[in-house]
Amino acid sequence: MKSFFNYRSFGFTTLTNTLLASYSKLGLSDSAFLVIVQLECFAQAKNYLPNENEIAARTNMTAGTVSTILQNLLENGYLELVQNRDKQGLINNEYSLEPLYIKLDQYLQDHYVETKVNINKQEINTSTNPVNELARQFEIEFGRLLSPIEREEISAWLTVDHYDPEVIKLALREAILSQVYNFKYVDRILLNWQKMGLKTPSDVTTYLGDR
Repeated sequence: MKSFFNYRSFGFTTLTNTLLASYSKLGLSDSAFLVIVQLECFAQAKNYLPNENEIAARTNMTAGTVSTILQNLLENGYLELVQNRDKQGLINNEYSLEPLYIKLDQYLQDHYVETKVNINKQEINTSTNPVNELARQFEIEFGRLLSPIEREEISAWLTVDHYDPEVIKLALREAILSQVYNFKYVDRILLNWQKMGLKTPSDVTTYLGDR
């Protein structure tokens, strides 16, 4: 049985993961993407104009199907047929995938703007919702995402126990200073402060300053 390392002699094809993740968003079918992968493979082996038979031999598609896909890629602006001069000064035709990557760049720019807008909306929602605001603070301090149960506990502190959000933040700070990163410890702090009649942020900060 041959080792994996024997396959190194055939080389490797490098593709950006962004293309792998986004080709369907660009309107490419699976079969069209497979042809593009083969074009990249040939190009990286310095064969810049493989014919439909060469591509079809590496897939389950017929040469006719590959030919149709290549034509569609050209017509829809994913692929371009360009002319270049070789070292001898002869003009050669080559396939260029530059139009595809231009489309990919544009998609990423548009997607980045859309994502940024969504993040801004989320920040607005977070700032107006005390549960979300506190959950975000806990996640930052704990260095992890909260579970649904933990988010419910924060909600209960606000709606059932009627703790002031700022008091909860102070209790979280006390837990972090003690290097204890769990909700039970924070809840114990809040309960102790409640028993001591410390209800406002001012009450707590005065107590913490006096101890």
